[in-house]
Amino acid sequence: MKKVLLSPLFYPHNHQQARPSRPCQPLIIFFFTLLFSLPLGLLIAFGRMSKNRIVSGIFRLYISLMRGTPLMLQLMVVYFGPFYLFGMNIGKWRFPAIITGFALNYGAYFAEIYRSGIVSMDRGQYEAAKLLGYSKGQTFVRIILPQVVKRILPAITNEVITLVKDTSLAFSISYVEMFTIAKQIAAAKTTMVPFVAAGIFYYIFNFVVAWVMELLEKKFSYYH
Repeated sequence: MKKVLLSPLFYPHNHQQARPSRPCQPLIIFFFTLLFSLPLGLLIAFGRMSKNRIVSGIFRLYISLMRGTPLMLQLMVVYFGPFYLFGMNIGKWRFPAIITGFALNYGAYFAEIYRSGIVSMDRGQYEAAKLLGYSKGQTFVRIILPQVVKRILPAITNEVITLVKDTSLAFSISYVEMFTIAKQIAAAKTTMVPFVAAGIFYYIFNFVVAWVMELLEKKFSYYH
């Protein structure tokens, strides 16, 4: 009888990709997700605003799928997809799959935030920049983007805080992180203390993130 194909998910201890317990895993997931999703979101926003209906429609569909389906499901599709579609060995694909899944998901959310900021800008600024001899690229980078960043920072902050909590969803493909460790200890010791400790960790993490984002908002306040 053949072994069940989903055994890596239910028996992670039999595979090398189940990494040792490290409390810093949420921080690593958080950092790499932002590193890739923020620029990806801007590219998706440009595609979404394209004058080409086909291009715009493709990115509109992408955003709809990413925002309309659970992140946990997306992580599973990204992780198991290469195996079922191409027969690839997914032994070392767990962590890259997590970052890929998170980046694709949050890139869609950031894209709509970017788009809302860009379309809110007064067209007169584009015309004035053109009269001053700025190219379209220079206009966007030097004039439009700084103002857009200021306007969208509150919305970006909300998504970043949500990301901190969503890092716990990595457990859905048996990746060992803070929440996974808390569940294991709670089950072994029959106590709620690990969950309380995990909650305190996520709260402090979110508090620091909110504080940093507030500093950024103050830094860009000179645009008012």
